[in-house]
Amino acid sequence: MKLQDLDIIVTAPPAPGWGGRYWILVKLTTDTGLTGWGECYASSVGPEAMKPVIRDVFSRHMAGENPENIELMFRRAYSSGFTQRPDLTVMGAFSGLEIACWDILGKDRDRPVHALLGGRMNDRIRAYTYLYPLPHHDLNEFWTSPELAAESAAEMVRQGYTAIKFDPAGPYTMRGGHMPAMTDISLSVAFCKAIRGAVGDKADLLFGTHGQFNTAGAIRLGQALEPYSPLWFEEPTPPDNIEDMARVARNVRIPVATGERMTTKSEFAAALRTGAAEILQPALGRAGGIWEMKKVAAIAEVFNAQMAPHLYAGPVEWAANIQLAASIPNILLAESIETPFHDALIKGSIRVEDGFITPPNTSGLGITVDEDLARTHPYSDDGLHLQMQEAPCDYKGGNAFQGGAPAKEG
Repeated sequence: MKLQDLDIIVTAPPAPGWGGRYWILVKLTTDTGLTGWGECYASSVGPEAMKPVIRDVFSRHMAGENPENIELMFRRAYSSGFTQRPDLTVMGAFSGLEIACWDILGKDRDRPVHALLGGRMNDRIRAYTYLYPLPHHDLNEFWTSPELAAESAAEMVRQGYTAIKFDPAGPYTMRGGHMPAMTDISLSVAFCKAIRGAVGDKADLLFGTHGQFNTAGAIRLGQALEPYSPLWFEEPTPPDNIEDMARVARNVRIPVATGERMTTKSEFAAALRTGAAEILQPALGRAGGIWEMKKVAAIAEVFNAQMAPHLYAGPVEWAANIQLAASIPNILLAESIETPFHDALIKGSIRVEDGFITPPNTSGLGITVDEDLARTHPYSDDGLHLQMQEAPCDYKGGNAFQGGAPAKEG
């Protein structure tokens, strides 16, 4: 069996657009007629520029190869151009292709991917969700309203979720880490207080940031949140200096989580080695793929750390996350996004039920991709999957940043 053909579909989720502006799906076909699906979580260049990168990685390192040879293909891509160091764009391309290889291997053997990764360790995976506006909420008001966030949190707990994430702490800017405005600290505290009041001890609070603070600012913010006992303080400083994040971890009594912008075991190992994080959040469509993150999970075991796969993408990456989560002993949580489009794109083949996900026992990733649906929602804009704000933190007028891909009106 050899890898033969590659197809790339860039699909855009309809309004409100949870999961980013677009998802890059890849479809591999073997000379025996088997197909496998993957998803490339790569957003540093636009999708039209990313397509030839994906094709180059495939033709240079994978075409004509047996899909079993995951390690060989990874080493080719990782070493490409005399590098042997983490490369966000190349690994973004390779990761989606690697996921598709696992889908093929599972289908070839009529086994779920987790059965090929050491077997089924977990029959249920604990899910978490961001707090999104409820249908009657104002899409603009929601992101700075502790009361609306608390209402959404109560609804998510009613649906069965036991962990909920929110990120009210101000803008993510291209300028790097900044000192938070006092108003942003106060608003963050108000969110924690309101949400904790709404859910009590029925759910863990996951406080999200996106690397937007300098070290001292992250410590100030984290210490202000300590009375509400969040389960994690996510990516408090930019991911390019792990030692700074470790300083935050030493000074804040909330576990630090990080990983959505990291790639390969070398970056994750550095976070563990320095004590920067207790919880790792790989995005499997960027971080090197399923096999590379199985290795990271094993390294994390040595440091008594846990895994919580990240998802701000489509359901194919989610399916890969669930297969990995089913196979490892140190899974904490798996991020989930529930929208009609996510569900329809994989024909309801994986779902969150009462706050948990049952890993499918069907072959490969366990999903059936609606290829026609993906193609009928092409991406036609020029924005990146996620984008940072250029303007600095506003210390006088306040900040109301909705994230890297603001909600679209339906």
